[in-house]
Amino acid sequence: MSKALQTMEWMTPGANLNAYIQGTGTVPILTLDEEKSLGEALYYEDDLDAARKLVMSHLRFVVHIARSYNGYGLPLADLIQEGNVGLMKAVRRFNPEKGVRVVSFAVHWIKAEIHEFILRNWRIVKIATTKSQRKLFFNLRSAKKELQWLSADEAKAVADDLGVDLKDVMEMEMRLTSRDATFDAPVDDDEDSNTYSPSLYLESKGADPAEQIENENFEGDNNVRLAAAFKNLDERSQAILQRRWLDDTKATLHQLAAEYGVSAERIRQLEKNAMKKVRLLMEG
Repeated sequence: MSKALQTMEWMTPGANLNAYIQGTGTVPILTLDEEKSLGEALYYEDDLDAARKLVMSHLRFVVHIARSYNGYGLPLADLIQEGNVGLMKAVRRFNPEKGVRVVSFAVHWIKAEIHEFILRNWRIVKIATTKSQRKLFFNLRSAKKELQWLSADEAKAVADDLGVDLKDVMEMEMRLTSRDATFDAPVDDDEDSNTYSPSLYLESKGADPAEQIENENFEGDNNVRLAAAFKNLDERSQAILQRRWLDDTKATLHQLAAEYGVSAERIRQLEKNAMKKVRLLMEG
């Protein structure tokens, strides 16, 4: 049906908005019997001409709904076009046996398409993603009595009325009062400029690829040299360094002294000499 509806001999809202709105008012409103007859023709016979007539007769209703979203700063023509998409989806799913009028059934689909369009285009970064956030986005501004921050009691009342968490109310209010910022804004030569560029605050000095490779190579070379130097020690010195520095559970000087039958001071000297030899072998 969508392909057929796209070929209607009718101007789009973007061509001449005033003419389009006036044109929607010239399309006759269907009576209950006419609407039911067209609905049955579409539902049972897939009559695309019936679908076209159902859509055409309700275009003025889409205009009426779209106008209620003028306060979001988006072109009315775009809102109407998105609403028309919702209307066509509703007509396609309309079941005349349910006993409801098309206008009552279509209002959900029309608003859903307009809502999605607003959320995609109101700001560069999508302001609402969860169900609670979407509900708050379209209700919070109208729920606020004045153009100022909500008090704790007002925020609690809004949360209770809309059935959302208080923290969601506070977060959405902050989102609504914030603005988009260019990530990589040009730097102004004027020292008094208040230009804020997030890129200037997110620079990581440790993210230089050349420096990272150099550090990795240095660490790898040190490990190789350490392993080679360690092998040049006698078994006792290796064991002392292993248990004093490399094992998960470190041994004390007194524990090693008891095992080797010498004093703790002697173990300390052996450890010191072994580390000195390792250092010299690594430097050489």
